[in-house]
Amino acid sequence: MSLPAGVPSARSAPEGLVPGPSAPGCFSPALVMDVELAGPLPAVSFDGRCSRLYLTARLHTEPLGTCLLALGPGGLAASDLAAALWPEFREPVMTRFAAAGLPPPAPLTAAGLATGPGAWPFLEDRRRTLATAPFISVVICTRGRPEQLASCLRSVGEQEYPRFEVLVVDNAPATDQVRALACAGLDLVPLRYIREPRPGLSWARNAGAAAAAGEIIAYLDDDEEPDRHWLAGLAAGFSRGPDIGCVSGIVLPARLDTPAQEWFEELGGHSKGRGFSRVIFTASGPQSPLFPLPPFGVGANMAFRREALAVIGAFDVALGAGTPARACEDTLALTMVLLAGYRIAYEPAALMRHHHRVDLDGLGDQVEGYGIGLTAYYAALLRHRPGVLPALLRLLPTALGYLRGGGDRPGGLPTDLPAGLLRRQRRGMLAGPVRYLGSLRTQARAASAGQPP
Repeated sequence: MSLPAGVPSARSAPEGLVPGPSAPGCFSPALVMDVELAGPLPAVSFDGRCSRLYLTARLHTEPLGTCLLALGPGGLAASDLAAALWPEFREPVMTRFAAAGLPPPAPLTAAGLATGPGAWPFLEDRRRTLATAPFISVVICTRGRPEQLASCLRSVGEQEYPRFEVLVVDNAPATDQVRALACAGLDLVPLRYIREPRPGLSWARNAGAAAAAGEIIAYLDDDEEPDRHWLAGLAAGFSRGPDIGCVSGIVLPARLDTPAQEWFEELGGHSKGRGFSRVIFTASGPQSPLFPLPPFGVGANMAFRREALAVIGAFDVALGAGTPARACEDTLALTMVLLAGYRIAYEPAALMRHHHRVDLDGLGDQVEGYGIGLTAYYAALLRHRPGVLPALLRLLPTALGYLRGGGDRPGGLPTDLPAGLLRRQRRGMLAGPVRYLGSLRTQARAASAGQPP
């Protein structure tokens, strides 16, 4: 199908990867939005600022994928939007129609695809999940960011899920602002406030798990906004078997207003190219649990069975934000869950939006922290499971290929990244094991004193 003259062509934007601007060295903000293909498509107006459109397509609320469109001064009519999207999403649409036992639909128009929601398999699966919905404890760890927390709580309060609670864990607070906000938010969601005085994300995660009432414990960060079906997506993952120890979901950008936000996505973002298809991970595949890059999940969007967290001994308090090791407490927990014999389910329907760092300094600090956390993770893994050393040595060629090929980004590095970002990442990787050893001493003092070191 050819597009009418003047219709912008869609470019595939694999999750965790947003194509860069068309002109080298030129950046244009992108309007981030969702479009439901089963209903009338919207016309998109040009706001004088965003000349691109980063779009997530859905079919009966199920996310199918993302794409990037040009957005000119005249905006985009609904019919032009349909013509641009159909070549991009025709294949996943056809797959889902076939699974529903329906004939292939006519091409997408401004009126949307002709299909009713009554017997749609994805919606039927969700109804079955919600009929036996497990009680979920949502743990939000925060430190000194009440404005971001307020936005996060509003999104959590919009969940279309029948049984859940929210625990706000205030990590080493310097003021009473988060407590005041949590108390004010009691009318939005069933909410409890927990103060964890020892600085470090793992201390906060463990405090939330200890206070949680649910057998399922879901984590998100204060700079995120969950989709209204996020908890339903997580519950669907756990319904796939009693040995599902963890469910992870996709994380997409909430905004693409600055070059730094787009560079983060080009580096792999939080989703690392995992896609919009369900996947089950085990200790035997489809990839080694000892080389989780792209990882099986991310702390920004993960949920555990309480028993699985107990088996692995919870989160390593020497890893994570707020410690000298900076990151990867989530990566270690996911690896340990797999090594303990549980499976991990990846559910794209458990969708999360993340607010990325807005400037280069913030992104550089984040990238360096991830580099520190990555090699600190391997030091921690050897501390907890020294028997994995031979398997790690066998993975060295794969790890070297990862470094040469451009990290988490499929297809290698983008060409427009500031060179300093990669230098900071590699500098951090050299420091990781030493940082972890120092963090162990720091956290041991904190644990013995029961207060900040």
